[in-house]
Amino acid sequence: MLQKSKKEEMIKDLEGAIKGSESLVFVNFHGLKVNDETTLRKSLRDKEVGYKVSRKTLLKRALKGKAEGEIPELAGEVAIAYSKDQTSSAREIYNFQKTHKGLLNIIGGIFEGKFLGADKMMEIAMIPSREVLYAQFVNLINSPIQRFAVVLDAIAKSKS
Repeated sequence: MLQKSKKEEMIKDLEGAIKGSESLVFVNFHGLKVNDETTLRKSLRDKEVGYKVSRKTLLKRALKGKAEGEIPELAGEVAIAYSKDQTSSAREIYNFQKTHKGLLNIIGGIFEGKFLGADKMMEIAMIPSREVLYAQFVNLINSPIQRFAVVLDAIAKSKS
């Protein structure tokens, strides 16, 4: 059994992680092996995403008043993934979930100051990164210009 001072320290640690993040994802990690968790933590650290395993009761205490709405049901063994980027924590958990089937489940999260369920967090997880979105946008803008250049080149070749 944990001492009260240790519990308070853990709650403060969780509150600090929650306060310093733009988004937070609740993850059920039941069945995750140690070597898989090590791989997960390393990949999250590389993407500047924090990851903490917590007791549900302590997590619920730390979450009180931190967002609008109702806390989603935290079933099973729960961890949180958090980051300063709004979508990277959900996206990185989702990416790991795709490569390691059945080991992790997104069960909810906090986005823009509101508690969200698993469905909404999965939608957020599927949003590409900012760099990918920029590349897609540039490609979209550049595409008509490239086609126009190809047409002009074809006309020039046909006249010569």
